[in-house]
Amino acid sequence: MPPRIQGWDPILIISQIVCLQSFHYLTLSFIIPPLLSVFAEPHALAHQGGAGSVGMIMDWREMAGRATITGMEGDDSRGWSAFRGVWSGGKRLGGGSVLQGWEWEGGTDPSRGWIIGLCWLLASGADVLYIYHIVRKPTHVLDFALTLLLNHLILTTYYSSSLPSSLFFWLVVFGGSAITIIFAEQLCVRREMKEGLGTDYTQLQDVQRNHDAEEGRVIPQGSD
Repeated sequence: MPPRIQGWDPILIISQIVCLQSFHYLTLSFIIPPLLSVFAEPHALAHQGGAGSVGMIMDWREMAGRATITGMEGDDSRGWSAFRGVWSGGKRLGGGSVLQGWEWEGGTDPSRGWIIGLCWLLASGADVLYIYHIVRKPTHVLDFALTLLLNHLILTTYYSSSLPSSLFFWLVVFGGSAITIIFAEQLCVRREMKEGLGTDYTQLQDVQRNHDAEEGRVIPQGSD
C-alpha cells in the first residue's frame, strides 16, 4: 500500500462521517416513535404515516409543524378540504362535514414539532459520546459536528423537495450542534490532557532510570 499523508486519511474520515450520521439517525429512530405514540395527536399522526414514518426524521416540515401534503384547487384556507369526500374526474361528488371517529379534520399537530425538536436535541447529546469515541481528537469535533448538520440539511431538502424555511427548525438544529461541539470538545480535551500527563510521567521515569543506570546507582539483577 502507498503511504498515507500524516494527518490525512480519507478512508478513515469518510468512515467516521458515515458512522456518526448513522448513529445519529439510529438514535432518532429509537426515541421519536415512542414519544410520538404517547404525546402526539393520534389521528393526525396516522394520516402522516404513523410514528415510525421516515418523514418524522427526514422531513424538516414535521419538526416545523407544517403540512406535508400539498392541497388541490378548491381547498379551504387550511388546504385540506379537497381530501375529504368522494371525487370522480376531478369533481367532488359528495362528502359531509361530520367526521367519523377514525377521520381527521386536516389540521396540523403543533405538539408533534415540539416532540421531534426535543428528540433532535437528545440525539445531539448522544452525538457527544459518539464523537468522543469515534473522532477522539478535539481539533476535529467542530468539523464533524458541522458536517453532520450539513449532511442532514442536504438530505432533508432532497426528501421534502424544499429548503428549510422555519426559524424553529434552524434554532433546534443549530442548538443541537452547539451542544455537541461544546461538550464533545471538553471531553476530548480532558482525555488528551489526562493521557498526555500520563505519558509525560512515564517518559520522565524512563529518563530518570536511565540516568541512574549510567551513574551506577542501579545494580543489574543477578550480580553479586
